Amino acid sequence: MDLHGWIDTYLDHLRFERALSTNTLEAYARDLGSLAHHVGGDRDPSSIGPDAIASLIASNLDRGVSARSGVRQLSALRGFFRFLVRERAVGEDPTLLVDRPSTATKVPRALSHEEIARLLDAPDVSTDRGSLHAAMLHLMYASGLRVSELCSLRVSDLDLDRGVVQARGKGDKRRFVPVGEVALLHVTRYLKQVRARHARPGESVLFVSPRGGRFTRVGFWKVVRRYAIAAGIFPLPSPHKLRHSFATHLLRGGADLRAVQAMLGHADLGTTEIYTHVTADHVCRVHGKSHPRARE
Repeated sequence: MDLHGWIDTYLDHLRFERALSTNTLEAYARDLGSLAHHVGGDRDPSSIGPDAIASLIASNLDRGVSARSGVRQLSALRGFFRFLVRERAVGEDPTLLVDRPSTATKVPRALSHEEIARLLDAPDVSTDRGSLHAAMLHLMYASGLRVSELCSLRVSDLDLDRGVVQARGKGDKRRFVPVGEVALLHVTRYLKQVRARHARPGESVLFVSPRGGRFTRVGFWKVVRRYAIAAGIFPLPSPHKLRHSFATHLLRGGADLRAVQAMLGHADLGTTEIYTHVTADHVCRVHGKSHPRARE
């Protein structure tokens, strides 16, 4: 079987045996497709050595691909070649001899409490569209959901009595996340007063567009951009910035790191620990402004 054939087989393995999400599968397909384009899709995988892998990563970096994307691609390739080793299609994993691109730790910038307040107050909740947008923005910030999780929420995932929402994360892993009272009020109002007028018959998804279909990730990106401009927030935040802000504000308020990890759905605590850098910076700034011996 040639490289193209093994890539298809591996993607089927990820789809059916590991139940990865559509977005994750598309990312794997792009990264592996880049390898096939670089070395030739009709090539025997056993003939691909470390030099070919390193050449691909270096070529991408030369084209302006970020080091972070290079790390992600190398991780995808390592998973692919581990699979090939298990299937006895190759004798050894060539990616083990390839160094990861160097990446400096990028500390995410959270929106301030005042910026969050302006953004959440921007929609006109007297209209159906504004009520929908307010409910989505409030729930995103209150629960720290990923955009894909927010858009795929079903009505049955929301427990108004307990004040929690059930999110479906990567690999269809599920977790329960508490939701604050203000966000619940907005979601409840949207659910009882707006959704029924727009949802198509049989639609189970919580947030529907004015046309009655499912709200998309791109659609929500436009919502965040629209209200950020209205609220005078620059540079314009991405939807993911609300997730960053959720985690950062929790930690600044004294939340336990493990609890934040569970709410974010991070499998690795190290992924969550990046937010502690933000909190430490905040503490240093407060100390610098407030402590009488902080400055000469």
